Amino acid sequence: MPQVINPQDGIFVTGHRGLVGSQMLLRLQSAGLTKVLTATRKELDLRDGHAVDRWFAKAKPDYVIHAAGKVGGIGANIAEPVDFCYDNLLMQATVLRAAWQSGVKKLLYLASSCVYPRDCPQPMREEYLLSGPLETTNEGYALAKITGLKSCQYYRRQYGCNFIATLPTNLYGPGDKFDPQSSHVIPSLILKFHQAKLDGALEVSIWGSGTSRREFLHIADLADACWFLLQNYDEEEPINVGTGREVSIAELAAIIRAIVYPEAQLVFDSTKPDGTPRKLLDVSRLQKLGWQPQRELQTGIAETYAWYLQHSNSRQTD
Repeated sequence: MPQVINPQDGIFVTGHRGLVGSQMLLRLQSAGLTKVLTATRKELDLRDGHAVDRWFAKAKPDYVIHAAGKVGGIGANIAEPVDFCYDNLLMQATVLRAAWQSGVKKLLYLASSCVYPRDCPQPMREEYLLSGPLETTNEGYALAKITGLKSCQYYRRQYGCNFIATLPTNLYGPGDKFDPQSSHVIPSLILKFHQAKLDGALEVSIWGSGTSRREFLHIADLADACWFLLQNYDEEEPINVGTGREVSIAELAAIIRAIVYPEAQLVFDSTKPDGTPRKLLDVSRLQKLGWQPQRELQTGIAETYAWYLQHSNSRQTD
């Protein structure tokens, strides 16, 4: 039976200003929720357990969607493994414990497909978790996220909490972080092609050989899947969220080139790491529940680039 969430129920979305959290707000509002709870980083440091306990005791949320986290691309993960591990460990530990102590009805924890072993069989099924070594370039982040999803299971077993966990694939979309040092691959490539277009450069350098394969999910589709799972999923095992379709980095670069700067030539820098060779999720469990993504990759990237142009122009004129 689907879980009935009333419009007046309080739903706390952590990280509501981030890529995932901001889209969750839009999805919940479109579903008619009138009591969506948020707190900025200045208002509530999720790494501070006492502050989180006080906030939960006062706000009394009925549901929690834990979307907050420190995220970044390969370069940022290599440069700051301590920060990626420490911040994510603390944030999820304080939120999960406060959710248990305050008696929330249900908590949805967002992990990442990065938690799967580096050489995981493809497509990656949920039972392959912890079956092999992790990708070294984002190991700190992955270890923190694994701890979070296992903690959800432990709270279920020890205290009977209805905590569920999802494993989203690589995400992108309007509101993404466009920073040359810390962006994920799609916004990073959009930036590269856009800057090359402005500079009139003939070539765009792409990290790695271009052979690595990735799956990408539009952020609005993830938000829709999370809302669906909050109502329809109650199992202990984490569940994959993705499209079940993949492209190589070379193919992805060609798609972005066609949208942003068709005249550019692609140059692959094999001295830079490729990361995990392949990351494709098996999404059969989610499909059997009745959920499917709605957005095609080319359309979503074009939408993301349009968002970037609008917001980069607005920043320049402020």
